[in-house]
Amino acid sequence: MAMSNWYNKDSKDLFGAVIRLKDEQEASRFFRDLLTEKEIIEFSKRWKVAKMLNSKISYVEICKKTGLSSRTVARISRWLESGMGGYKAMLVKEGNHHLVQSVEKGLS
Repeated sequence: MAMSNWYNKDSKDLFGAVIRLKDEQEASRFFRDLLTEKEIIEFSKRWKVAKMLNSKISYVEICKKTGLSSRTVARISRWLESGMGGYKAMLVKEGNHHLVQSVEKGLS
């Protein structure tokens, strides 16, 4: 992975802290200390959008249900399809099996 402004020693330290969280309660306390309520809501909406896109829900419906702009939904869609694979990996872990084949194809 190429080093860039966002991927550095500090961000790696943050990612390490996240993977050491043991459960949802610990995660919620950590993220509430780390982020503002508004940031948590925004990130939660982005994750919801990724799941809705994966379920083939229309942009119009997603915008209506989340309050996010079509531009934000389009950006999340682009990251879902051709980003670093983070959304897809988490969707697979969450049990969205219809995505498994496309992720496996990308790995082979």
